[in-house]
Amino acid sequence: MTQPSFETKIVHHKQDQSQVHNSKTTPIYQTSAFTFKDLDHLESYYEGESPYLYTREKNPNTDELAGTVAELEGAPAGVASSSGMSAILAGILAAVEPGGHIVAAEDVYGGTHKLLTKELPAFGIEVSMVSFTDLEEVEKSIQPHTNLLYTESISNPFLRVENLKGLQQLAQKHSLKTMVDNTFATPYLVQPYEYGIDLVVHSATKYIGGHSDVTCGVLVGAEPLVSKASQKIVTLGANLSPFEAWLTQRGAKTLALRMKQQSANARSVAEALQQHDGVDQVFYPEFVSERGNGAIVTIELSRRVNVETFFKSLGWIKIAPTLAGVQTTVSYPVRTSHRALSEAEREKIGVNDYVIRLSIGIESSEDIVHQLKSTIDASII
Repeated sequence: MTQPSFETKIVHHKQDQSQVHNSKTTPIYQTSAFTFKDLDHLESYYEGESPYLYTREKNPNTDELAGTVAELEGAPAGVASSSGMSAILAGILAAVEPGGHIVAAEDVYGGTHKLLTKELPAFGIEVSMVSFTDLEEVEKSIQPHTNLLYTESISNPFLRVENLKGLQQLAQKHSLKTMVDNTFATPYLVQPYEYGIDLVVHSATKYIGGHSDVTCGVLVGAEPLVSKASQKIVTLGANLSPFEAWLTQRGAKTLALRMKQQSANARSVAEALQQHDGVDQVFYPEFVSERGNGAIVTIELSRRVNVETFFKSLGWIKIAPTLAGVQTTVSYPVRTSHRALSEAEREKIGVNDYVIRLSIGIESSEDIVHQLKSTIDASII
């Protein structure tokens, strides 16, 4: 039997009909706990025969979301959590014990960089931040106590496309686990688990939810690791609420439509700004997927541009510290996503006062290009 397409799978993810009573959409199980008819029924939960006890541990809405993302990634298991950061932490703690070591890409999202370098040492985990542009250099950073290689499928904010196949081969050579943040690419463009990556994480706050109205994380991958991460989420209280899981699941149904439009718009923006004399560099990936190259464009403005004026001249485009909603927004990494990095750390990866990250929405590409060009024109000194 022919496997359904991505577009079909995301709309027709299998529901647990025993829970939803044949409802066309899954109801919101807005409850903190589930009841039992007697002590034998209660005991059946602990024997694995009854799935739900307490929403911090499991809930039909969070299970459905985790299952959807796992299916889209081609992974056997998934778990939802309160945010992308909590999903990252749970995945790392599942893969790395105290005394372990992580080799991570130095150009990851600033919040992840802070988690890796500032917080993980308190868990007894050592981290080396290195350039992943040369896997030979990555290999040189592997130590006897290294457990995990961590990176992003498309880096934030300079959109470097990771060599997932090479990374997996390197990990296999040294018997290491791998973990990839696939937020920017989404499973619509890239499915790291199919390259042999052990854990794939999403800030589902971004494209999977898609409408800037939830905070959510999802971790998928190999069942033993995901099971261990699930217990971390339960114990740390990093569970996702049923309502936010339901909203994210609803948003996910249009992921393919949104990513198709947003990726096409982003290409148009990147091509248009390449020729603008107020822009020194345009960062936009190529050959990410036959479906497109993502919806983020990062630019480095010319030194002739007054950055303060740029941000005051955006018109209908909003300034936001996040990305991936249906509206086009602009972010300033040096003061938001990479603010916690030292000046030397920012300089090393190229984040300076003229770097702007554009999250391209579903509006008319002509309107987006016109507004951005007008903004830059108004800002040239």
